Amino acid sequence: MAPHVASDRPTLVQVIEMCKEFTLGARVLTVLRNVNLTLHEGEMVTIIGASGAGKSTLLHCLGTLDLPTSGEILFGNVDITRLPPPDLAQFRNRTIGFVFQFHHLLPEFDALENVMMPAMIARLPVSEARERGSEMLHSVGLADRMHHRPGELSGGEQQRVAIARALVMQPKLLLADEPTGNLDTRTSHEVHELLFRLNADHNLSMLVVTHNMELAHQMPRVVRMADGMVSDVDSAAAPTPA
Repeated sequence: MAPHVASDRPTLVQVIEMCKEFTLGARVLTVLRNVNLTLHEGEMVTIIGASGAGKSTLLHCLGTLDLPTSGEILFGNVDITRLPPPDLAQFRNRTIGFVFQFHHLLPEFDALENVMMPAMIARLPVSEARERGSEMLHSVGLADRMHHRPGELSGGEQQRVAIARALVMQPKLLLADEPTGNLDTRTSHEVHELLFRLNADHNLSMLVVTHNMELAHQMPRVVRMADGMVSDVDSAAAPTPA
């Protein structure tokens, strides 16, 4: 698969001098230090680095699950860190999809109902939520499993449901934190292929945190994190995290 040429694509999100600190009693822990990062529409980027480098914190701030201590996160010309909470929640629901190492599916609901959940939160009509959910489950290859509950699905199938749920609102950006961390090698490869196909089919921007170097080497762009700072490296020669 040929890498996307980021310079030919409009900028989707720009992080400017972002810092994140946590106060632990009298101690201040700096996790992100003057992070600058640009992500373009349709671009696939992976973030690598040692545990504790700040990778997950960066994703949480980009996904507005947490707010930076200082700096800006621009989507278009809007600094989302300055949005009031109700507007920020609506922005998150409609613009950003999340996939985590643990799929966090609701066990009492079937696959389709789990995928419909973001659309229901957005108060879309039930018929539209169901149609969107069904389309996404078809897209991730689970058309015949949509009425199975999570306990009746394999780990790979559950992660596909989580990916479908993340995309049901047709977000512009998918944030994935170790999406194959709990999967075996064969299933991890299948999820990798799915992510690349979704990028191609939907022009979906992706930022993926991973320790899986097979995935990292396949990505068009690799960002290395160390000590709360980022640097771009060539994907073909991506260093193995310490």
